[in-house]
Amino acid sequence: MKFKNDEIGGVIPAAILPLHDDLSIDETSYRKHLRNLAGVAGVSAVTVNAHASEVASCTFDEQRRILDVTLDEIGSRLPIVNGIYAEGSLEAARLAKMAAQAGAAALLVFPPGPFTMGQNAEMALAHFRCIADATSIPLIAFQYPAASGQGYPLETLVRLADEIPTIRAIKDWCNNVPEHETHVRTLQRRARPVTVLSTHSWWLLSSLVLGCGGLLSGMGSVAADLQAHLFDAVQRGDLRAAQAINERLKPLADVFYADPFIDMHNRMKHALVLLGRIPSAAVRPPLVRLGADEIARIRAALAAADLFEGVLLRD
Repeated sequence: MKFKNDEIGGVIPAAILPLHDDLSIDETSYRKHLRNLAGVAGVSAVTVNAHASEVASCTFDEQRRILDVTLDEIGSRLPIVNGIYAEGSLEAARLAKMAAQAGAAALLVFPPGPFTMGQNAEMALAHFRCIADATSIPLIAFQYPAASGQGYPLETLVRLADEIPTIRAIKDWCNNVPEHETHVRTLQRRARPVTVLSTHSWWLLSSLVLGCGGLLSGMGSVAADLQAHLFDAVQRGDLRAAQAINERLKPLADVFYADPFIDMHNRMKHALVLLGRIPSAAVRPPLVRLGADEIARIRAALAAADLFEGVLLRD
């Protein structure tokens, strides 16, 4: 399924990737996870091969298999966004061509790793042109915090929107409120709007009230229904309802996005095990399984969010 008129927005969870204890992909559990996400009212698309699915630890062939399984399981129900995570532009273009030919509806383009050592607008444009030349499907630019070295300055984002017409959205993780608001105002008010998808899950309500056209979040793997209700409440201007939903999301965000930040999706896997949605929280190195104290904190956050109703609790 494609996005209507290539307009990307709404609530887009990023799927986690269940693994067997031997670290091979658990396709049966993954299919169940996908069905759960696709069955949530208000979800507009699903993202795969991104941070939430440990894409950095997946081979090209595994990424192709993940996308194929996703399309087979829910591709007729929702558009599928495929992550493009590569150190170099040529490999990114190879991934993009593969994903487009398989049937992805859009591509989430990560900044290449070397940008941590510095970048300029011409480098960013060259990277996106290489991908855009490989496929005509819509692109989502992943905006990182400026301190990472991989975040694009506003002037670069504007040039990307001007010169790469298939860029239809950004996944905004600038992690700065005034900068985030500037992105919303600047990009969504263009003659050809570029949708700002928030991934500021730690302050999602604050982010959405600035006018984001949607959200794209790994936390949606655990709480897509709450995120969908929050987005709907903000869209309707029902602040009281939005605040009530945010009270349930806050304990989850606090525990998932604690230090070390890299463990966010590791924690989400443990949450899904505790909720009985997947059988194992196995992760690939360099990630390691969480300790008992941290799992207890996750359990407490799930209880605070009132997500255990009707669930047989697991150890």
